[in-house]
Amino acid sequence: MKKELGKWLMDIAKYITTAVILTSIFGDIQEKWVIYIGGALAIVITLLSGLWLVRDKEKGE
Repeated sequence: MKKELGKWLMDIAKYITTAVILTSIFGDIQEKWVIYIGGALAIVITLLSGLWLVRDKEKGE
């Protein structure tokens, strides 16, 4: 169950990356840095959470 949630979170990080890129290209927004910082934080949080859930644990841990 944890691996599936981790894979899902990594997919969400990819979707957020796509949304940030498309918004910065097509959006007529004055302060693009807000989108870049918010998107980067969301990407890092979801990607790290997904990778943490997907990782294989050794029997000794």
